[in-house]
Amino acid sequence: MTKKNYKVIVFDLGDVLLKVDSQRLIDNLNNIEPGLGERFHSLYFENYHIHCEYEKNNISQEEFTDKMLSWLNYKISAEEFNNFYSDLFSPIDETINLLPLLKQKYQLVLLSNTNFIHQKYGWEKYEFLKYFDKLILSHEVGFRKPEKKIYEAVERFTGSSPFEHFFIDDLFENVEAAKRLGWDAIQYLKNDSFTCLLKEWQII
Repeated sequence: MTKKNYKVIVFDLGDVLLKVDSQRLIDNLNNIEPGLGERFHSLYFENYHIHCEYEKNNISQEEFTDKMLSWLNYKISAEEFNNFYSDLFSPIDETINLLPLLKQKYQLVLLSNTNFIHQKYGWEKYEFLKYFDKLILSHEVGFRKPEKKIYEAVERFTGSSPFEHFFIDDLFENVEAAKRLGWDAIQYLKNDSFTCLLKEWQII
């Protein structure tokens, strides 16, 4: 592979830097009432368009939360929901531990489909975020991956050419969307060695 002169490394958040475990939410809700977690989980994915619209900030936090609480038959408060809904994340150390090394050579950008509740109650506390020059978040820019405009928001920030961007995401469709813009991109799966992938692409 010919070595390329990347200037920007763009990271997805979920299942690249932080493992996302929805079973935690199901278990927490089942502790409130047996079966409540599974019922909520089914409704959530049967109505996934609501999740997507909330991630683009097309639905207000109040409207989203009230809809979620209605699916839970108002068994918990809004604050309890925010905590349960955001108790999903745990660090992926192999990826995170490479950030200081990458920061020495590249501009780092986080590109995430996320929402205000997950940010405030879930992942905002993590120290590794300090290594990123910019967080491009779907609920702040109004677009979600794989929509073209969210990748263009990255390019506007970096000021670099498309071919100078290297992107890591766990979802195939998000990787392919980046490639269509001229970025190099890889799909990172949970059994992959992140270090080996970066070495293969001569990034480290």
